[in-house]
Amino acid sequence: MTHLWVRAEQRPNEERVGLTPQGAADLIAAGIRVTVEESSVRAIPIDGYTEVGCEIAAENSWPKAPADAIIFGLKELPEDGSPLPHRHIMFGHAYKGQHSGRALLERFKAGGGTLYDLEYLVQEDGRRVAAFGYWAGYAGAAVTLKTWASQQRGQECPAVGVYSSKDALNSELLAEVDATECPHPRAIVIGALGRVGTGAADLCEAMGVQVTKWDMAETASGGPFPEILDHDLFLNCIFARPGTPVFVPPEALNARRTLTAIGDVACDPDSDYNPVPVYDQATTWARPALRVATNPVLDVIAIDNLPSMLPVESSEDYAAQLLPSLLTLPDLESGVWGRAAATYHSHIEGI
Repeated sequence: MTHLWVRAEQRPNEERVGLTPQGAADLIAAGIRVTVEESSVRAIPIDGYTEVGCEIAAENSWPKAPADAIIFGLKELPEDGSPLPHRHIMFGHAYKGQHSGRALLERFKAGGGTLYDLEYLVQEDGRRVAAFGYWAGYAGAAVTLKTWASQQRGQECPAVGVYSSKDALNSELLAEVDATECPHPRAIVIGALGRVGTGAADLCEAMGVQVTKWDMAETASGGPFPEILDHDLFLNCIFARPGTPVFVPPEALNARRTLTAIGDVACDPDSDYNPVPVYDQATTWARPALRVATNPVLDVIAIDNLPSMLPVESSEDYAAQLLPSLLTLPDLESGVWGRAAATYHSHIEGI
C-alpha cells in the first residue's frame, strides 16, 4: 500500500501544509495510507486529519518513518548533512544553479533516496500541476508596499508576520498607505500574465496603486529596461532560469531613478541567473527589506516563503491543485511522478 507521510514544517514562520483534511480523506478512500505529523504551528488543526482517519505521528518524527513511506513537506529540511534514504516530495531549490542545492542532492545520493521536487511536477506540456504563485505575488506586493510606506516615514520596513486572512492584511496595509498622506506609488510587474504576477497586480490594484503590466512580449529584447527605474515599485515575478534578462543591473544603484523598492517575489539571490543582481541574500520576516542604496534609498524584499503570510488561503489553494497528482502516487513510475524522478536523476549525475 502506498504510504504518504505528511511531515511538520520546521522552518520558522512556516504554517502552510500541502494536504487538507478533505484531501486526506480522498487519498484514504483511494486506498492510500496517510500519516500526518502533529505540528505546533500548522494553520490547519490536526483534529480534521484525525476525524477523516489519518494516522497521527509525533512532530518531526519523519526520519524514523518506514522505509517505504513517501515524505511530503513544503519547505527545506534541517541542514544537518544527514543522508536521506526516503523518497521526499518538497521544494528542493536544487536545480537552477543554487549553491545550497548541491548539498541537498549530495544528501539524497548518500542515502539512496529520491527528490520529487514540487516545482518540477509538470504535465506533458511542461506546465506545473500546482503552484503557490498567486499568493506569493499577493504577499510579496504587500511587503513591498509596506516597505514603500515605511520609506515615506523615514524608516525601514518593520518585521512582518502571519495574517488570519487576506481581508485582515488588506485592511492593515491600506491604513499604512493612507497614513503616509503621499500620492500612491506606481508599480511595474514583470511576469504579469502568470499566477505570481496576477497576485502581485491584484494586491496593488486593491490598494489603489497604478500598475504597469509587462510579460514576455515586453521583455523579449533582453534589455536594458530603463522604464523600470521610472516606477516607484518593481515586482519581479519571473523565476530565474538560463536566458532570463537582467532587469535591474548593479549600475542602477547609482543611476537617476524613481525606483525605491524592489519586490523580488521569485527570490533566487544565489542563482547564477538572478535577474536582479543588486543583492545576494534572501531577506527575512524579521528584516523584510535589504537596503542596497541610500541616495536615493533602494530596498529589496526577497522573502522565500511569502505565501505563508496567508497560510490558510495559500494551503487550501495549493492543496486543491496538487490533489489530483497525489491520487496517482501508486504509480510512481510514470506521469507526473515519473517525470519528476527523471529530472532528479538527470541532476544527480556527476555528483
